[in-house]
Amino acid sequence: MTGTTGSTPLHLAVALDGAGWHPAAWRAADARPGELLTPAYWAGLVAEAERGLLDFVTFEDALGLQTAAFHLPDDRTDQVRGSVDAVLLAAHLAPLTERIGLVPTTNVTHTEPFHLAIGIATLDHASKGRAGWRPQISSRAADASHFGRRTTPRLTDDDVRDPELIAARLRELFAEGAEVVEAARRLWDSWEDDAEIRDAPTGRFIDRDKVHHVDFRGTRFSVKGPSITPRTPQGQPVVVSLAHASTPYEFAALGSDLVHVTPHDRAGTAAVLAQVDEAVERTGRDIRDRPLRRFAELLVFLDEEPGAAADRKARLDDLAGAELASDAEIFTGTPGELADLLLDWRTAGLDGFRLRPGTLPHDLTAITRGLVPELQRRGVFRTAYEATTLRGHLGLPRPTSRYAEAAARR
Repeated sequence: MTGTTGSTPLHLAVALDGAGWHPAAWRAADARPGELLTPAYWAGLVAEAERGLLDFVTFEDALGLQTAAFHLPDDRTDQVRGSVDAVLLAAHLAPLTERIGLVPTTNVTHTEPFHLAIGIATLDHASKGRAGWRPQISSRAADASHFGRRTTPRLTDDDVRDPELIAARLRELFAEGAEVVEAARRLWDSWEDDAEIRDAPTGRFIDRDKVHHVDFRGTRFSVKGPSITPRTPQGQPVVVSLAHASTPYEFAALGSDLVHVTPHDRAGTAAVLAQVDEAVERTGRDIRDRPLRRFAELLVFLDEEPGAAADRKARLDDLAGAELASDAEIFTGTPGELADLLLDWRTAGLDGFRLRPGTLPHDLTAITRGLVPELQRRGVFRTAYEATTLRGHLGLPRPTSRYAEAAARR
């Protein structure tokens, strides 16, 4: 890797969401709330992330309006509400960028697996191999009501406080989500790399023997296949998941290429990664053939002046009427202090980090123009992109179509 000192390179990604991850971020001095749904706003953010040589950016998405509650909508008017479709946004940004990976979030509980698979495959074609995908389950009754094909019991406040009930509900949804990911992977494999002939003189556009039915049958759906979209530059786009507990760790072990975890200190990082390793062992995954990258999540407020980031967060907390709470560790400090933390936590076995900017564009710029140069000075972050695909950035192999492998064995 260019500019490193021989140590394992550190990977960095950024999670983009609205005006930032603080609920009052849209009221920050440099926020642009009137532009949140405009293409130019997102293009500017991703261009900044690419200038910082980050591995990828992620885009949040959901089937309902944003809400302060885990389990039901709210009527608040003092926080950002409304968003654009993450996959379509990523597709728009693909030709406006050159190297950075683009990872949209999609719901897998209510969306057809075939539609999801071809959408992400199309993004991989549009970006020339920089697509990823974060599948997300939905346990909200309000989300199910948008579709009317199935019902989801509405959780109460007492339900949310019952870990056994929540775990039971989520186990079923994660099991279904794993089936969606498997169906998508089979659809991505359904065209072999050389299935397209495109020989005008002979009139042969495809080799029909190299386009395969997938015949996948899940608990709630089945997919005949093949995909309508030919095999993509990466073969299979990178599948990313966010995991907080044993069931989602197993979901990641079954079908993801990269898992985001949410520890709160270095000791917690080691403990979480041990649980991820246990999930990998339970599922029988061979990480020599299918590596699983592990990133930690941090919600960050960064300023060069000591104490300024904490003061800025406190002002936002006052505007929001409550102290910021998050599943991820909340960091306030300088780029140098964050670099110290990242390198300390990395020794527990992490490959990288996904950072959630508290406000946009302030904290994104602090990452790209403050943190990245600091990491480069320490010889642990790239000084130029060396790969052209997201798999290349992450050091992940390009998989061979399972159907081509099966044909070769016959």
